[in-house]
Amino acid sequence: MTNNYINNQFDDVDMEAILDVMGCRTRREIINLLREEPKFVSEISQELEVGQKAIIEHLRAMEELGILESSFKKIVRGRPRKYYDMPHDFNVHITITKNSFDINISDEKLNQKQLPSGDEWSKLLDIERKIDQGHWEAVEELKNQIRLYKNLTNRAEYILERTDRK
Repeated sequence: MTNNYINNQFDDVDMEAILDVMGCRTRREIINLLREEPKFVSEISQELEVGQKAIIEHLRAMEELGILESSFKKIVRGRPRKYYDMPHDFNVHITITKNSFDINISDEKLNQKQLPSGDEWSKLLDIERKIDQGHWEAVEELKNQIRLYKNLTNRAEYILERTDRK
């Protein structure tokens, strides 16, 4: 198994731990909840219908990896509550071929609204990985992708122009 990473906050993260987090449905559901807004343990527990002790263990594991952060916030009555948040965007890209098993983690700040579909984005990342590994034939693949995107852009602009005339 080869692990390739982009230099970032996840450089020292155990790949097995990342796969463990991403392989657990409850942890993925927690991540999905925290994308919306910070939450405290009992909120997460209620929304997912999972016991608080189990939620605390999941949160602890993800916080140790750096996927989540916690902070205390004062409330009107009672003790301050510990809120969990997902402070960083990150990408996990897994490539499995006959000859390799690569896991790439990137904490690039990506504007999700401007990205192509997941399949297209994965294809582009795969081409980039090939080029980075010295597979220069992938440059031709990249040129083909660029031509495809230009054609799609031209067609979309034509449709928009046609729509504006109506």
